[in-house]
Amino acid sequence: MAVIRRKDSRGRVLHDGESERKDGVYQYRYTHNGKRHTIYAANLTALREKEKEIQDRLNSGVDYASGAISTLELVQKCVDLKQGARYTTRVSYDFALKRMKNEEFCQIPIREVLTSTAKEWIQKLYYEDGYSYNTVVNIKGIVNLAYQMAYEEDVIRKNPFSFRLRGLIPNNTKQKEALTEEEMAKWLNFLKNDANYCQYHDEMVVLAGTGLRISEFCGLTLSDLDFQNRRIRVERQLRRTVQGQYFIERPKTKNGVRFVPMTDAVMGSLKRICSARKIEDDEFTVDGVSGFLLMKNDKPKVAANIQSEITGGLRKFQKNHPRESFPHVSAHILRHTFCTNMANRGMAVKNLQYIMGHSNVSTTLNIYTHSSYEEAAKDMLDRCAKTGRGV
Repeated sequence: MAVIRRKDSRGRVLHDGESERKDGVYQYRYTHNGKRHTIYAANLTALREKEKEIQDRLNSGVDYASGAISTLELVQKCVDLKQGARYTTRVSYDFALKRMKNEEFCQIPIREVLTSTAKEWIQKLYYEDGYSYNTVVNIKGIVNLAYQMAYEEDVIRKNPFSFRLRGLIPNNTKQKEALTEEEMAKWLNFLKNDANYCQYHDEMVVLAGTGLRISEFCGLTLSDLDFQNRRIRVERQLRRTVQGQYFIERPKTKNGVRFVPMTDAVMGSLKRICSARKIEDDEFTVDGVSGFLLMKNDKPKVAANIQSEITGGLRKFQKNHPRESFPHVSAHILRHTFCTNMANRGMAVKNLQYIMGHSNVSTTLNIYTHSSYEEAAKDMLDRCAKTGRGV
């Protein structure tokens, strides 16, 4: 009797232990020392490279418990154990591992790594290799997670990566700048009156008037819009892998599931989007969800589509106004601007936290709201004037 081999969505035969998930991510399961392990990859080629690394590591007889394992092997082991990680988290893991493979430091046995050598390596990544602050933070965070695992399992006596980056390398990350009300009006007015980009005007109004994450906006379905009660139900994010596989991600925390009210402008834009949307007999379905609000060529729009619209519109705006300096615009900047404007208009922080879907109020306070000197001075002087007291 012939053996029937399982295949992936592209018709390729899968080896024992390999499988393809609904979201297009590949996984490989194996047993070592009586324990089941699972590794993930964005495509089959990458998965089999990881399988080979695992087999090479097992065949080499590397003793994890003695600390003979290298930093690279330790991080790979830690990542392999992170079953069920979100897609964006897995991407960041793969990003860090790719950059660590050719690092001499990452070949040193973990039992020989000191805090001083760990700090020197971090500085090398920043000053010599030219990695950005955020990239270094990403790499250091994953390595620290792996070393903490080794420490908690008594493989090493101390985690050499438990230090803070403050004072070690400068944070050169540019602070996100919210658009002013004048800049926002100019941006939306340009889109509204442009012969080509006017088709995206309503999408930008919704993003600017709700503070939705771009993947939450793409995940909206027609049934999520309650025009009678003037509110939007937010309960999912729509994503697409680099291989073109669509999948639904649920919010990280319960705070991500929420209702967002519609302003007059937002409701008008949503109604126009609904009116222009074609209803198909066979609606595109992702993980059991169909009826997506934003469609392009009979498929749901994803973050890359929306950002491409913004980038193209911004490029044309700058071409039409070559002497005018205009700030960078992205879907995240629109979300950032919404939150900043609501805070500056006096919206209660806890209410703003709910609308933004932040799990922690400190995120609302520390990341999205920024005050200029002019705003701070006006607020202070107005309050002093109201009380009649200057001290």
